[in-house]
Amino acid sequence: MADDELEAIRRQRMAELQSKHGDSSNDQQGQQEAKQRETEMRNSILAQVLDQSARARLSNLALVKPEKAKAVENYLIQMARMGQLGGKISETGLIDILEKVSQQTEKKTTVKFNRRKVMDSDEEDDD
Repeated sequence: MADDELEAIRRQRMAELQSKHGDSSNDQQGQQEAKQRETEMRNSILAQVLDQSARARLSNLALVKPEKAKAVENYLIQMARMGQLGGKISETGLIDILEKVSQQTEKKTTVKFNRRKVMDSDEEDDD
């Protein structure tokens, strides 16, 4: 009798664990599908906004500097949603946008020398 009860408890516990695990995998699938839909939507908007050479340049940029390419994509999508784009952007137009974005995100590097004041032997030799 104890073995039957123990087996029933094990089956019940296993069913609970599987249902919890199944729910988390469903959540993960939902998140993956949402990301995929968002990516497809972004790509369709960019396909409408950019011509073929500009899309090629943007994809090359994404390979080298993904964060900069993402910023440019967001900028283009925002402009498209606001209706600020008059037509398809050519490669030269994309280059202009890239220059604007790089100027905005450009990091200024400065080097500062902290000179320590040490007793120079030259000052003592003057005596």
